[in-house]
Amino acid sequence: MEIVAKISKGSKMDQIYISKNRIGLEIGSYVLVRPVEQAEKRNDKPYFYNINSIGNVKLEIAREIFDFIDKEFGECENVIITGSFVDEGFGFNDVDVLIVSSKKVNEERLRKKLAEEIGIETHVIVIDNKSLIEGMATDPIYQMMLSKCIARKRFVYKTGRKINYKILDLHLLKSRVLIDSFDALDGNEKYDLVRNMIAIYLFLLDKKVSREIVDKEIQKIFGLENAREIRLNMLVKEKFLKKYQKIYRESFERLIRGIKNGAKSK
Repeated sequence: MEIVAKISKGSKMDQIYISKNRIGLEIGSYVLVRPVEQAEKRNDKPYFYNINSIGNVKLEIAREIFDFIDKEFGECENVIITGSFVDEGFGFNDVDVLIVSSKKVNEERLRKKLAEEIGIETHVIVIDNKSLIEGMATDPIYQMMLSKCIARKRFVYKTGRKINYKILDLHLLKSRVLIDSFDALDGNEKYDLVRNMIAIYLFLLDKKVSREIVDKEIQKIFGLENAREIRLNMLVKEKFLKKYQKIYRESFERLIRGIKNGAKSK
């Protein structure tokens, strides 16, 4: 965490005032004080993973996010920006930010301050490195998130695949909402639920999971020219739900078999 403050003259000792409304720099902690002009310049070039191009506006937003995290959160292992923000164009409603750190922090407070800073709604997840590696091995959603992203620092996550049927069953249950509440959902909500289900479906088939692979599978299964048709709500309800329920049922049955086989082997 970095705070720029001015030295004030005191009667016996000069002093520096900092805001009480801050994240980090707890009372009693030691800090380094030095002139701003002597501050070391850090590497400002982010790392891009499976991103062919990104506009200058998005790049500037990404830098603002990194700067904000440096200032408000402090030292962390990495900051990763993912989600629809890293796709081409400006068809995104929010920014997903993953902070890799073991530090305890109020995520909701940090999210609100970041949203105020950049003027865009954000989702913030703070996760330690061990949990992230475990998530990469067991959760296709994490695999999909990190398959296309912008990172503050270079990273390499090579993990084996470990299926936790009970956790995947809970994740799949989220996608049940589309069957029960199709008409009440907007295009973005439908797309997120479809993508969640297809990622789990591919994971159970021992196939690679990435944003591009999931979108291509969505197009193939539902006969779409582009997965964005779901975001635009350009779906024929009966035809779409028939195929959706089929994949949901297949995935659910695979999970139940996995849970039962796991119970028998104990």
